[in-house]
Amino acid sequence: MEMLLFGVQALLALIPCPGAAEELFEVSVWPDQAVVKYGQSLVVNCSTTCPDPGPSGIETLLKKTQVGKGPQWKEFLLEDVTQNSVLQCFFSCAGVQKDISLGVTVYQPPEQVIMELQPAWVAVGEAFTVTCHVPSVTPLENLTLILLKDNQELHRKDFRNLAVASQRAEVTISAKAQREDDRCNFSCHAELDLSSHGGGLFHNSSAIRVLRIFELSQSPQIWVSSLLEIGMAETVSCEVARVFPAKEVMIHMFLGDQELSPCLSWEGDTVWANATVRAMETGDQELSCLVSLGPVEQKTKEPVHVYSFPPPILEIQELYPLAGMDINVTCSGHVLTSPSPTLRLQGAPDLPAPGEPAWLLLTTSEEDDGRNLSCEASLEVQGQQLSKTTVIQLHVLYKPRLEESGCPGNQTWLEGMEQKLACVPKGNPTPALVCTWNGMIFDLDVPQKATLNHAGIYCCTATNHLGSASKDIAVIVQGLGEGVSSTIFIIIIVALGVGVITIALYLNYRPCKKERRKLPYRQKEKKKEEESQSAAQQAEKYNAHNC
Repeated sequence: MEMLLFGVQALLALIPCPGAAEELFEVSVWPDQAVVKYGQSLVVNCSTTCPDPGPSGIETLLKKTQVGKGPQWKEFLLEDVTQNSVLQCFFSCAGVQKDISLGVTVYQPPEQVIMELQPAWVAVGEAFTVTCHVPSVTPLENLTLILLKDNQELHRKDFRNLAVASQRAEVTISAKAQREDDRCNFSCHAELDLSSHGGGLFHNSSAIRVLRIFELSQSPQIWVSSLLEIGMAETVSCEVARVFPAKEVMIHMFLGDQELSPCLSWEGDTVWANATVRAMETGDQELSCLVSLGPVEQKTKEPVHVYSFPPPILEIQELYPLAGMDINVTCSGHVLTSPSPTLRLQGAPDLPAPGEPAWLLLTTSEEDDGRNLSCEASLEVQGQQLSKTTVIQLHVLYKPRLEESGCPGNQTWLEGMEQKLACVPKGNPTPALVCTWNGMIFDLDVPQKATLNHAGIYCCTATNHLGSASKDIAVIVQGLGEGVSSTIFIIIIVALGVGVITIALYLNYRPCKKERRKLPYRQKEKKKEEESQSAAQQAEKYNAHNC
């Protein structure tokens, strides 16, 4: 019975009362959240549950066009959406109107992210700024800007509380430059998060900017002589200390308008530039050194004086005179030397007057062959005394000579030893030497193993175009046995001499005891003395015979 009553109640509940459907109808809109890129279009669908809806539509300030409809829905196209707005979608059913709101959010993604470093080159200890801004991005309250240094987050900024039309999507920080910041990469990353509006996440990054740090606080120093001789190569240097980074320094050097080509070297924070300069004009000039690093330049100048001082001119009347010839020797200053130098000629008796040459009349001799004649010029430039010397070697021609010092007439060779005939002739031109022995030419260059057969007379002749000279050389070959016999003989003579002296001393200083001395003993001593003297005389005769 209870089950029957429950079924009846359920059927009654399913029978609609007049006007109930109309009062319970609903209005809906699609999409429920609208996110539109700036300037784009949006399709909006309005629908209702009313079975027989009355007037319906959409209310908005945006340009709209109905593009579709059905019994319980209508679809509209909103074009050129450029600003945020709220539209109303409405339906009426049995005289009752209902509507629903739809907020339209316009966005512009961070299509361009601009990163700036000011300045791009920063001196050590100076401040620099890092700026990032994104033009034309909306909605600003959903934007986050992140500054990165070598891919590490340096600073982050969002704009939740800055959603004002006058605000710019920009972030700026300042820092003090350190050496370790050199060549660091800075960039900016922008994120537009529209998830709260039913949209997605848009992001973009700036181009990488490289920060350069430098130090160039000291002026360069120039190392150069205050005097430069025209046409002569001179080394000049430019040095700059406490510079960073040293290997990126550029150094230009100039002598007047002439640019040099320096060679650079580094050590720590110091840079050197060495260049070779050849001055081409006399007078006062300026050597300059320009050092540049990044946007900074340092310049130093040094005055120099360029002078002309060629070596003096030494003239000899005859460079190859014959011995005994009189020749004139002249020493004069070069025409390009100004003012005229002071001259001094070696061997000249007097100093010449200013501007006049020095001269000497020389009678040549054989001893003058190979003599160096010198001419010295002195010049004062800018308070400094300079001097230059020209030297010429004199060559005196003379006939050959075979002197005892270079070609001894008696020479002793030792049997069995390697020997060469010693003979060096003198003369200019150098004489040719030919020696003969037993009618045959003897080889002077190859050592000979001495034998007794090499003893004899050698005839040597030295010849040049001025004449010749000859000399006989006696060669004695001493045998090894002969040398030993001579040595033994000398030892015997020395021993006999010592014996005679000992006996004489004994006889002179022995006490006289005549009463005890017998005549036969005296005769015996006298006989021994006579024998010793006879032996000594024989030894002397033997020695004289052998010599």
